[in-house]
Amino acid sequence: MISIRRVPSALSASGFGGAWFALCVAFGLHIADEAFTGFLDVYNPTVTILRERWSWFPMPTFQFRDWVVMLTLVCGLLFCLTPVAARGMRGLRPLAWFFAVIMLLNGLGHTFFSILGHTVAAVTFRRPAPGFYSSPFLIAASLWLMYRLRRTARVDFQLPTGD
Repeated sequence: MISIRRVPSALSASGFGGAWFALCVAFGLHIADEAFTGFLDVYNPTVTILRERWSWFPMPTFQFRDWVVMLTLVCGLLFCLTPVAARGMRGLRPLAWFFAVIMLLNGLGHTFFSILGHTVAAVTFRRPAPGFYSSPFLIAASLWLMYRLRRTARVDFQLPTGD
């Protein structure tokens, strides 16, 4: 009896674990960057003004301790999923795409606001924006994860060559 077995190609064999891990490291660096450069001093007033302008605006304001603990726990959980990403588990792929897109937009946002020098007209800051220094790492790691997700999307199926 001939059975069909799954043989991963050279491109899909390693999953997307390396890129996932790199984005987790970049995210951890970004949390530290934001914490040390006063991100909440810009974020909270921006959210408050946007809520006044649009009552439906969904973003919360944070106290520093709650914010840093929450982000650290999320980053830790994502780090714990690295072995799953390394195996290329299909169920993790939607989360991986979401993680990569959000972190790409995050990095681009910090870069954009650094160029502008403000978020909304009333909330200005000295350039660069808080969190800017780690943004290139977020952007690069996000793009790498997206690349690996695309490259590992298909698994080749081949007939065995006689065992």
